[in-house]
Amino acid sequence: MQIKELKIYSSKIKAQTHFYTQILGLRVLRQSDKNVVLQLGKSILHIAYAPKTTPYHFAINIPANQETEALDWLKAKVKILTNGSKEIQDFEFWNAKAIYFYDPDHNIVELIARKNLNNASDQKFNADQFLEISEIGLPTHDIEKEFIELHTSTGIEIYDGGFSRFCAIGDEHGLFICINKSVKDWFPTNDKAFSSDFEIKLTEKGKAYQITYKNEELKTVKD
Repeated sequence: MQIKELKIYSSKIKAQTHFYTQILGLRVLRQSDKNVVLQLGKSILHIAYAPKTTPYHFAINIPANQETEALDWLKAKVKILTNGSKEIQDFEFWNAKAIYFYDPDHNIVELIARKNLNNASDQKFNADQFLEISEIGLPTHDIEKEFIELHTSTGIEIYDGGFSRFCAIGDEHGLFICINKSVKDWFPTNDKAFSSDFEIKLTEKGKAYQITYKNEELKTVKD
């Protein structure tokens, strides 16, 4: 699954634009007072204005060998979100390592180096090493319902987990991170998980889809 575009909402467009362009160094494709559209590797991050919003969690793939370089680069720019004293989180069961930080909307942003992708780089780490948006959080009260909608409409399979607490749906290039928000909060901060509206354009097995999550309802349209 390849996430082509992720659209999220913010009441702080100016602050978010400054953060993602001046702090992280992403390239602007389009911008206005109501939105900013940013190039993020193979993906596009679209931040649109809404008067009231709640935080998101999303992840960005980085080269499989660069979690330490990414941490050093980030620490000069943002506060790292830790698990105890750990700044780099080791997900042995996924063969991956991750780093977390907040953006101005208190969205939990993750950089993740997935060793299985064998995409090591010898380039100096900067925003050019952001490869693709690889996860979007999908908090819900009914994980099974969300999986059935995604699987029926796109054929996407479960990558890891089950229906009671946590389920990652997709593959290492793109995942919906479904959590049961009644029993689980976001790692590593234990922030409350909100069912924030989003839109996503993706491809799965060569077919293109547009998915909206609004008012806790998933809807899929084949492009």
